[in-house]
Amino acid sequence: MKKSVKTQILAIYRILYRSYGPVECFLKHSNPFQLLVMAVLSAQCTDKKVNALAPLLFARYPDPKSTSSAKFSEYSKLIKPLGLFRAKAKNIISASKMICEKFNGEVPSSIEELVQMPGIGRKTANVVIGHVFGKPGFPVDTHVQRIMRRLSYVSEKDSPEKIEAFVNSHLDAKYWSAFSLLLISHGRAICKASKPKCLNCEIRNFCKFFKINKSSFK
Repeated sequence: MKKSVKTQILAIYRILYRSYGPVECFLKHSNPFQLLVMAVLSAQCTDKKVNALAPLLFARYPDPKSTSSAKFSEYSKLIKPLGLFRAKAKNIISASKMICEKFNGEVPSSIEELVQMPGIGRKTANVVIGHVFGKPGFPVDTHVQRIMRRLSYVSEKDSPEKIEAFVNSHLDAKYWSAFSLLLISHGRAICKASKPKCLNCEIRNFCKFFKINKSSFK
């Protein structure tokens, strides 16, 4: 008898948890503002690079107040090694001003408020609420998208928002943040964009991509 999708998703979560254990947030932060900024900086950039540059950035601009008054030229120059630095600098400075003016200098703790700020989408908002406020959140990055599509629970055309909604409707909220981190870990280690290590994948029995391409992995 075929297992329900909810049963399958929970089984995948448990298998990945056994493989990777409790995974901590990849961005090394000390407070909500730091994580918010680092999540923005991580767009099309590795967490390793963001973690390496963050101490220098926060030594100069540690909070919303100092960041809101930062000169665009200086801030963008400081984060230039991380790529897309002009757009990131503009959004971070603007978001910091909004935090100071609208949220009394404190990073808001709801997705609805977070996505009001420049450069803050649902992925970043979910990262923040899940890792500093302890609220259920399922961030959907490129690894999560790739794995969910290969598993065939969603299609290539489905947006990150639709993937988030799918998981949220099929998995208990207490697992959302951890499941995202586990999928990202699996995407980095096994289910890579090119040359996925399917024969080493512990969730391959759930995977349509593996079933279709099975003969090529022998």
